[in-house]
Amino acid sequence: MSACRWVLMVALVFLAGADWPQWLGPNRDGSSSESLNPWTTSPRVVWKQRVGEGHSSPVVADGRVYLLAKEPNREAEVLLAFDAETGWELWKSSYDRAPFKSIFGNGPRSTPAVVNGKVYSMGATGIVRCSDTATGKLVWQVDTAQAFHAPQLFFGASCSPLVIDGRILLNVGGKNSALVALDAGTGKTLWATLDDGAGYSSPISFDTAGTRQAIFLTPKAILSIDPAQGHPLWRYAFADLLGEASATPVFAHGVVVGSTITLGAVAIKPPASAGELQAVWKNPELTSYFSTPVPVKDQLYMVTGTKPPAINVEATLHCVDPASGKSLWKESRVGKYHASLLRGGNDRLLLMSDSGRMALVAPDANGYREQCSAKVCGETWAHPALSGGRLYVRDADSLICLELK
Repeated sequence: MSACRWVLMVALVFLAGADWPQWLGPNRDGSSSESLNPWTTSPRVVWKQRVGEGHSSPVVADGRVYLLAKEPNREAEVLLAFDAETGWELWKSSYDRAPFKSIFGNGPRSTPAVVNGKVYSMGATGIVRCSDTATGKLVWQVDTAQAFHAPQLFFGASCSPLVIDGRILLNVGGKNSALVALDAGTGKTLWATLDDGAGYSSPISFDTAGTRQAIFLTPKAILSIDPAQGHPLWRYAFADLLGEASATPVFAHGVVVGSTITLGAVAIKPPASAGELQAVWKNPELTSYFSTPVPVKDQLYMVTGTKPPAINVEATLHCVDPASGKSLWKESRVGKYHASLLRGGNDRLLLMSDSGRMALVAPDANGYREQCSAKVCGETWAHPALSGGRLYVRDADSLICLELK
């Protein structure tokens, strides 16, 4: 094999492994295998595209960036596809929706997932669509609000699809169909279960002792479901006082950590069999609004919000001992309501404030160590996507590609 061909193959393998194809990245835990290194000048803007409003995050797969947005001046949403290298628009697929308005924006919240040449998206009113990644052609569509008689959420449907073994798992909130699985090929309902209502959180999945589990944070509980049949595996009562379970749970250091804005955080050790569950720890100070905790080495990093009622709100970064739930230190005012966390392959943390300020943080159990920062976009609640040394960020009106190399 020639040297050039070997280098090309290595490069292709790297690019294929650098996708950010779903909510919170390839592992659905806010982590990337790519290194994050300090910058001396503000990261270069490679390209920028105007897009409609929304809090849906960009995803990257096979050289394309996908984004869900609202169509301007219409009750409609649009799935957009861009060339990741150049920012050229490749296609867009628009569809009508029921009227929806929110005090925090009228665009979609849920982040698409790209699997096997299809992109799965969920709009603010609960319309789930499967589209072809190459052309944007619609494969199937299900209006979950109608199909499962699910009420419209005050802030809009926000559950990002989790695709497991040909099944799309969602928290839609219908009567006896709070959690559902749709067939990825047809949109047909495979199972529906429970009466927990709909929250704003998205599920995760992991294997323990050869058993695959899907973990949901609903307005009533943290619970585990068999993704194949929909059978409950375990359940821990955890009812947020406002019914606003929003942060995605995380599985780290052998425990599932969930958090809400009124209850704080709790850690649950998945049981070997069904039965009474006991919390490993609880910490009412760790009130995550919708930022997902990220494990780094022997710590857990969490962004919390101000517990209501409050006049002056702020987001705070905590370094947490995952064994005890104790906050080792905290850094105040990293955002107003929110800041996203992304862990690089070299364990540095990228912190994206809702003001559009991005900071690189070196993990340290002894205190906050910021290495560099830059203002890179306008106000944002979307999680950035890291792929191939580039960071894709979305603010109120634009999708921006930044060079991090």
